[in-house]
Amino acid sequence: MITYVKKLLQSTSKKKIALATGGFLVLSGMTGYASYEWTKETVTLYTNGKEQKVRTHANTVAELLKEQNIKLKEEDFISPSPQTKIVNHLTVKWEASKPIVLIVDGVEKKLRTTAKTVKDVLHIQQIELREHDQVSPNVDEVVKENMKIVISKAFPITLNDGGKQQQVWSTSTTVADFLAKQHITLRELDRVQPKLNEMIQPNTKINIVRVEKVTDVVEEPVNYTVVKKKDAQLEKGKQKVISEGEKGLVAKQYEVILENGKEVSRKLIKTETIKPSKNRIVAIGTKPVAKILASRGSGEVSEELYVIATAYTAYCTGCSGTTATGINLRANPNAKVIAVDPRVIPLGTKVYVEGYGYAVAADTGKNVKGYKIDLFFPDKSTAYRWGTKRVKIKIIK
Repeated sequence: MITYVKKLLQSTSKKKIALATGGFLVLSGMTGYASYEWTKETVTLYTNGKEQKVRTHANTVAELLKEQNIKLKEEDFISPSPQTKIVNHLTVKWEASKPIVLIVDGVEKKLRTTAKTVKDVLHIQQIELREHDQVSPNVDEVVKENMKIVISKAFPITLNDGGKQQQVWSTSTTVADFLAKQHITLRELDRVQPKLNEMIQPNTKINIVRVEKVTDVVEEPVNYTVVKKKDAQLEKGKQKVISEGEKGLVAKQYEVILENGKEVSRKLIKTETIKPSKNRIVAIGTKPVAKILASRGSGEVSEELYVIATAYTAYCTGCSGTTATGINLRANPNAKVIAVDPRVIPLGTKVYVEGYGYAVAADTGKNVKGYKIDLFFPDKSTAYRWGTKRVKIKIIK
């Protein structure tokens, strides 16, 4: 019994000691934790614009970010610098960079950025846009992760549209896309060089030939046909118009090809008669006419004279073609006739003219006075060759 009591007292003592020791340890731990928390610095941390209050024992900004499981990349924005020492109430701003793809004239470049807009990206990359350069998306577009920014630099090209040439700006694109951006419409027959699917390069020359197919109707006169009919009642060599001819009119329809407004081909499609022509009918005399040739008479010379001899034709200015005695010289071009002054040589007198031959005095003339005669020739060239001569004539009985 005594032994049992001793053991009980020993056990109770041990429990008290254990409880006392445990309480001490808890109290020490609480005191240490309070002391640990008390020594932390309070920092305002902005991560991608979101604010939070952080208590930390980190010595530098870099250690603070590591505590927050933030892996800092070179392109990220951090303020102040990672080496900055942590002090109480410090404000730290961190913004993660976004991966983007920048493509300039087909050359691709992958990068990370904290730029807010496309415009900011271009500024950071020192890319200057000119008036005709193209960028997609718009420069005011907000930068998003994995965004593709495509820039096409413009260059000058020569555009000849239907003969009107000008210099314009373009980016590297197909001819078809360029024309669409220029609001240029091609018609069915128009030709373009280079071809529509070809790419435009600096100093390219685009030539547009405007082709038109038009219809041209031309009215043209049609000459009448001269129909000659024999007339036995009309002296041979004479002509008489029975019916005046009348010209007709036709409409010719042409298919005309124009290139840049200039005609390059013309094809007759059809011909329509608007007004038919009427034949000109002319009567041709067939009645025989005795030739009037100078005869030699008896052949005896009654007188010889020296006169001034000129020449004329049936078609001279003011001439009717008919002699004073009624001989039609136009109908009888081979007649041997001279014009005389009847006071010197009576009309009807047969003569022999030196260099001309036998003839008859059958005509007069206002300029044929005194010892002057005028010789008839069938054509002007012969008359011109005769000219004016002093000749001897013989009066034949």
